[in-house]
Amino acid sequence: MTVSGGNPIVGKAIMDASLATPSPRRGRSLATLVWWIVFIAGVIYFLGPLWATFLFSLKSIPTGSAYTNLLADPQFTKTLLYSFVVGLITIAVSIALLVPTAYWVRLRLPQARRLIEFITLLPFVVPPVILVFGLIRGYKAPPLPLTNSDLGSNILLVGAYVVLSFPYMYRAIDVGLRTIDVQSLTEASQSLGAGWGRTLWQIILPNIRVSLLSGAFLTLAIVIGEYTIATFLARPAFGPYLSLIGGNKAYEPAAASLISFGLTWIAMGLIALLGRGSRVRIQVTAAH
Repeated sequence: MTVSGGNPIVGKAIMDASLATPSPRRGRSLATLVWWIVFIAGVIYFLGPLWATFLFSLKSIPTGSAYTNLLADPQFTKTLLYSFVVGLITIAVSIALLVPTAYWVRLRLPQARRLIEFITLLPFVVPPVILVFGLIRGYKAPPLPLTNSDLGSNILLVGAYVVLSFPYMYRAIDVGLRTIDVQSLTEASQSLGAGWGRTLWQIILPNIRVSLLSGAFLTLAIVIGEYTIATFLARPAFGPYLSLIGGNKAYEPAAASLISFGLTWIAMGLIALLGRGSRVRIQVTAAH
């Protein structure tokens, strides 16, 4: 059965079908609107508490005295600087320990991957208070009486923070190694005469630098705000200092939290800029 193209019934059916079919432009506009709604909700959720904390800190009399009192307190600078230094040392030790481990597991021991992942998840199971009391009990007597000196306590503190960073740093490194062809890069490097150390330093690390920075950000944030372990192993840490002024003063803790938050993000931004400026991505592609 044939119907003439000028039939009004056919024309109306075609028009209805075209109206019922969503246009690609309309779909993109709806997706953009949803994206902006989610983005604005996230910004409000993130910045809302910070804004409320800022307003609360300004209630000090005279206005802003909470910030001037903090900056005039030598313990504020001392504890914050100490925690930053400990955080940087923790990041360096974590990278030196976990990058070769994750690299070797992916290259030679893929069957051990589940075991390593289970070990790195243990900090989620073992509370920090159990970890710190275990360290104190294990290292208070010979052959390694580390708790008897400030240097030994600092070493234990860094070790405890390295353990706490396992879940974040290892997964960041593992994700970075998944994005590159570890086997081809290693074979190409060794074919040019490079050893294992040079391969890790000049080939693997530059290719996973973004992932390392992600793990470093999380590790630094953990170290700056950690309270339990620092209370028992290091007096000048920033977490115990916040707790101390929180019990004695009203507005200074809010000001200290905002200042430490801003300084942490500034440090993260500097690390990211340094990493971006020195990053050299090396790839090996097969000839076709």
